[in-house]
Parts: sequence; C-alpha cells; structure tokens
Amino acid sequence: MRAYLSFLATNRRPLLGCFALFLFSAFGQTFFVSLFSADIRQDLDLTHGQFSSLFMLATLAGALTMTQLGKVVDRHRAGRIVPALTLMLASGAAIMALATQVWILFLALFILRLFGQGMMTHTSFTLTGRWFDRERGRATSVATLGLNVGEAVLPLAIVALLAVAGWREAWWIVAALLLVLAWPMSVLMGRRRTPTDAGDGRPVTVVRGWTRRQTLRDPYFYLLLAAMAAPALVGNTVFFHQAYLTELRGWSPALFASALSVYAVTTVVFNLVGGVLVDRLTALRLVPLYLVPLGLGLLVLATVEGSWSVVLFMLLYGITNGLSLSLFGAVWPEVYGVEHLGSIRSIIVAVLVLGSAAGPGVTGLLIDAEVGYPALIMALGTYCLLASAAAAWFVSRIRTRLRDERIEVV
Repeated sequence: MRAYLSFLATNRRPLLGCFALFLFSAFGQTFFVSLFSADIRQDLDLTHGQFSSLFMLATLAGALTMTQLGKVVDRHRAGRIVPALTLMLASGAAIMALATQVWILFLALFILRLFGQGMMTHTSFTLTGRWFDRERGRATSVATLGLNVGEAVLPLAIVALLAVAGWREAWWIVAALLLVLAWPMSVLMGRRRTPTDAGDGRPVTVVRGWTRRQTLRDPYFYLLLAAMAAPALVGNTVFFHQAYLTELRGWSPALFASALSVYAVTTVVFNLVGGVLVDRLTALRLVPLYLVPLGLGLLVLATVEGSWSVVLFMLLYGITNGLSLSLFGAVWPEVYGVEHLGSIRSIIVAVLVLGSAAGPGVTGLLIDAEVGYPALIMALGTYCLLASAAAAWFVSRIRTRLRDERIEVV
C-alpha cells in the first residue's frame, strides 16, 4: 500500500490528467447521452427507432474517423492535443444544445461520440501506455477510474439538474464547464515525459516500435484483438437486450438494475487489482485467463432461470471487465511498442466501437428471426472460453517472439 501511495504521489500530475480524460469522455458515452433521450425525441419528434438509428450511425462515423484522427497522439505533445480535444468536446455539447433539426442532432452526436467516447479514452490509454513502463498497469487502472466516477456521479447530477432546468440548458452547462477546464488541462498535461520518469531505477523495457502497417500484417494482432474485444461486444449486447431477457425469465425490471450495482463495484475492485497484477506478471500472461469469468457467467445466465443467475453473471462480468481495463491499456505497448502506439490504437478502438455497435443489432435481427436469446447468450459464452483457450496458445508464441528479438520479458 505504501508503494502504491508513493506511486500516486510521484506521478500525480500525469495520472490526474489521464483520469480527467476518462472523466470527460463520459459526456460522449452512451450512458450520459441516453439520459436526454426522452427530451430529445420529444423536441425533435423522433421515434425510439429513429433516434437509436441516428445514434448508431453517428457512432459508426466516429469510429471510421478515429482510424485517421487517432494518429495525432503520436505526432503532437499532450499539452497541445488534450486542450484541443476538450474544446472540440465542448463544441459538441454546444451544438447539442442548439439542435433543432435532425442534421444538427447528428452532427452533435458525431462530435460527442468521436471526441468523447473515442478520442478522450484513446488519448488517455495511449499516454499511460507511453509514459509508464514498469507501472503501466497501475497507471491505467487509476486513469480508467475516471470513467467509473463519471458513471456514478453524472447521472445523479443530471437528474437533479433536469429537475430545475431544461435539457438544452444542461448541455450549455457541460459546454461551459469544458471551456473553463481546457486551459487547466493544458497546464496539467504540458510537461514532457518519458517512461524513465516513472520508473524506480530499474531499466525500462525496450520494445521494437512497430508501425501500423507492420502491425496489420501480424496475424497475432487479430488474435489478440479477438480476445480483447469480447467484454465490449458482450456487455453492449446483454445490456441492450436486458428488457427482453427479464421479460423472457419473468424477472422484475428492478432486478437487473440492482444487479448492475454488483457489476459496478466488482469492476472498480478488479480494475485496481488488475493494475497490480499487470505490473507483476505482465499483461500478456493475463490475457488467457481474464475472459474465463465472463465465459462462465454467460453460460450460467443462458442455462439458469433463477433470479440469482443475473447477479452471479454481473459479478463474474465485473471481474473480467475490471481486468480488461488494465489489460487494454498495457497489452498493446507490451507487444508493439510505444513509438506508433496512437496510430495502432486508433484502429483497435475503431474495431471495438464497430463491434459494440454491431453486436446488439445483429442479435436483434437473430431474435426477430426467432433464434432463442438464451442460445445466443450461450454462443457468446462459448466464444469467450474458446478465445481464452486460443490465447493460451498464441500468447506463448508472442512471448517467444519477444524473447527471440532480445526484448526483456518479465
């Protein structure tokens, strides 16, 4: 514990900056935008399907843009990039407040998704991966807590705000807040930093800096991506169709909501645990293991109709999701280096966003085709366990490749 507190104190400026990036990303995350869904649909006379389709298209457009925009993290200093991202997110909030037509709403959603969910998280992950080496896992776990704080605090704050103000006024407040914070973020992230600043006197691990083109030619990249994409794909699918599942099982709607608190607490705990494990074992060693709880939880959810199954699922999913936050920030620089990390990660984030958007849609079409939803959940669980088994094979080969290239692997 003393060493952890010393790490936080020594690196408080970069950690606070990366934490803030995840916190600000909440303004473009699904959970935050959905708080205004009813008011937006009423003002613009949109159906549920029309608004959700608009949201999906804006998300997909943002993901495609990320493949090119994400490169800027490799080319410019954080002190320039971070305030620019903050100002762009503020502009998205302002445009949302002004949205009186569908095309303006689409533009607002596009900017919020691209610079909130997309670039804010992408930049924070990239900077923690580049700035930290031996302590990369702990740095990532601390940074990602920003999103957990946003998920816990912002919905309550917005509900209270909407009780005394309109939804447009709420977005104006968000825009003003981000404008005010742009300069402090520039100061906070302005100091130049290298991985050696974060160490404890031990040598920094040197990994060959793969280019994006080289990475895309590496077959192991796609195997790693398939394993790392599972939590986002599964989470969006199960959460999106939660009402249908509760209807099938005859559960109370409040049951799923209460189980979410189990998921949230478990995610935070295992996010912090995962940071320590990554630093001690490396992220690669954890990849074959971290999907096992989620896979087992899905099998339970698919086969057990008792209400306790959803609570157990949320607990097991929280374990996997918490571990995945540290892994997602650490595994890519371990394997492909940090020189072109922003460019590589932009492709990864785009694929994950596309997968998270497609998962609920494809599942919905299969449900319409009368494919049983429990069978679909079973398929997702099988996918997680097969991905874990495959990871046990390909991770050992990646580690052998790193050793052959005379790269330090602990």
